[in-house]
Amino acid sequence: MQTSILNTGALPQEAIVMLLNADLTIRTAIHAGRQNWVASPAKGVERRMLFRIGEEKARATSIVRYAAQSRFPWHMHPGGEEFMVLEGVFQDEGGDYPAGSYVRNPPGTRHTPASEAGCVIFVKLWQFRQDDLERVIYLPGKDDAQQKGVNKATSIGLFNNTHEHVALKYWPPESPFQIENPEGLELLIVSGSFTDGQETFEPLSWLRLPPGMNLNAHAESGGCQVWMKAGPSLPDNICEF
Repeated sequence: MQTSILNTGALPQEAIVMLLNADLTIRTAIHAGRQNWVASPAKGVERRMLFRIGEEKARATSIVRYAAQSRFPWHMHPGGEEFMVLEGVFQDEGGDYPAGSYVRNPPGTRHTPASEAGCVIFVKLWQFRQDDLERVIYLPGKDDAQQKGVNKATSIGLFNNTHEHVALKYWPPESPFQIENPEGLELLIVSGSFTDGQETFEPLSWLRLPPGMNLNAHAESGGCQVWMKAGPSLPDNICEF
């Protein structure tokens, strides 16, 4: 994990910037399930940080855990928000989002996130293009239930445009798979495990590969389900702070 603090000269303390896994030119692997939870400003909401440029306001990728009956204050997302519910039920003014839900809240949206029963989500902030204004809500259905346990690789498309493709992938037990990577690749393991010859990836492991570094891996005995994004890690025309 590459972590540093950046201060451009004689700036006030609030101008200090956290750089966590901010080098997009190298392979980055984080096994978040082994990390400690870090408290957020909201009571009952904790995080495991994967990528961050900034402080509390940041371009960030994190695993976030809401305790039962916790909530985050009402806020806006000037840079957009993308998340997938991994456990429990996430809630806001738009309704309930059970495990397996995928949501894209484009730049300018706002909400008050909460969870009555508790939940865990994978969330990406401030990583939208300025012209990416489509709101997407994917709720789990029969395709998700049927995806695991089959003897063939499957893919559920979550989002696709000319800049990025997001999908929920399943690779059956003891199967090899290869993914070409011309622009950048990011994966979060939802269930099961795979190995890429260097290490084993388990639930909540996160892997980011720079453009040109293909993925050659092998699903282990239980198969593997992953959230996967193909496209630039930080796109052109990205929303500015």
